[in-house]
Amino acid sequence: MKCKTTIRQRLTATMTLLGLLIVVAGVSGLYGMSRVHAAMADIETNIMPSMTAIADTQLALCRARLVLDRVAMHPELPEVDKLLARAANFATLSDQAWGRYLALPQDAEEAQLAGEVDATRKQFLEQALLPLVERLKARDGAGADRIIMTRMQPLFTRFSDSAAKLTEFQERSNRQHSLESQASYSTLRWVTAGAIGVGVVLIALASLALARAILRPIQQAIAHFDSIADGNLSNPIPTGGHDEMARLMRGLAGMQARLASTVGKVRDGAAAIATATAEIATGNADLSRRTEQQAASLEEAAASLEQLTAAVKHNADHARQSQQLASAASDVAHKGGQIVSGVVNTMDTIRGSSSRIAEITGVIDGIAFQTNILALNAAVEAARAGEQGRGFAVVAGEVRNLAQRSAVAARDIKQLIADSTAQVDSGSKLVEQAGVTMEQIVASIRQVADSMSAISAAGQEQEVGIQQINRTVAELDGATQQNSALVEQAAAASESLRDQAGVLASAVGAFRLGTRPLLA
Repeated sequence: MKCKTTIRQRLTATMTLLGLLIVVAGVSGLYGMSRVHAAMADIETNIMPSMTAIADTQLALCRARLVLDRVAMHPELPEVDKLLARAANFATLSDQAWGRYLALPQDAEEAQLAGEVDATRKQFLEQALLPLVERLKARDGAGADRIIMTRMQPLFTRFSDSAAKLTEFQERSNRQHSLESQASYSTLRWVTAGAIGVGVVLIALASLALARAILRPIQQAIAHFDSIADGNLSNPIPTGGHDEMARLMRGLAGMQARLASTVGKVRDGAAAIATATAEIATGNADLSRRTEQQAASLEEAAASLEQLTAAVKHNADHARQSQQLASAASDVAHKGGQIVSGVVNTMDTIRGSSSRIAEITGVIDGIAFQTNILALNAAVEAARAGEQGRGFAVVAGEVRNLAQRSAVAARDIKQLIADSTAQVDSGSKLVEQAGVTMEQIVASIRQVADSMSAISAAGQEQEVGIQQINRTVAELDGATQQNSALVEQAAAASESLRDQAGVLASAVGAFRLGTRPLLA
């Protein structure tokens, strides 16, 4: 059965019982000491002074009688008057002593005995002692002897007997007070011993109860703390009761439950991190493979651009030669046929170069399209990587911009080539017309010269476009290199994150959560 009282209430009850026991023992002791003190005070202030006064009264009368007996036996002594005065003084001392006794408090029995003593004393004084003094003063030996023989002894005996009864009463009262003091002392001793015994028993019981209420829960708490320190979070903790130790155990149970919840969350987080790092590693591998493919495509584009540059340069050279031939044709008309033939050949060459340039620009356009697709894929992978892929997303955006610019440049080149092809076709028609009529050769040559100027300008524009494409390809190559470095960094980061997730999983793996509820 669980106790519903708190430790504070039990301590308060124990201290209250001990306090009441101390109060009872103290009150009993005070009561016993007051009784002993009252008895001793009565002995000191009443009984002993009474006994002393009675004894002084008897002694004074005895001494007076002895003095008078001496005078009666030796009336011829010269100091008879002094002896008689001394006897009278003893009688006075007896009166004073008896007066002291009568001034003390008396009960009824003692007052009765004191009355008898007072009566016998007066009879002895008035009928024996004082008349004897008068006879001895008068030197009446016969009268003195008669008083001594007939009155002195009987009256003194009656006085002594009554005084003895009164003294015996005082002694009995003294013994009664002593017995009462001893009884009070004995009672006080037993009460004190009983209080001490009960206190010892209460202290022992309280110690056992407190040890049961405090030490046992503390030992249980220590055992649970040791279990938690060993990583076992599955032991149920008893939380019943209403005292402070029960609140301690409930707090310990709550701490263990929260710790188990935290460890479980950390374990789940470590597993999730391990899964995420595995996915990141797979994504990095795919991204690395696509980056390598993009680098190979860029190398092919660079080679094609080198060929395109050579063709454009060759085209520009032919355009300059055609312009020189057109100028020479204006001065040498008789060589018109040869010049026309050369122009026809040159036009064929230009047409072939234009077709080649169109093919190369198609390749560049395809490269730009693939680069744009790769940049889009890289942006998607960067978005999946989250915060760590933000920088990679920026690089992917720049690559996409470069791809778009390459596509625009390729379309411009294609347009220029189309224009150039059209101009070449026009030149061919002019050459054919020159064969029909020599009169128009000068005009045709002039038109050819103009066409060659346009072709030269187009070649220069093509050269500028090729240079721009070269720069774009260089930028794409740099971006690809940066992408490769970022992929390596991402792979290293994901590997480090995987290792840390493994360490975290190993750390939380030391805790045993179990399947049972943590609160009992």
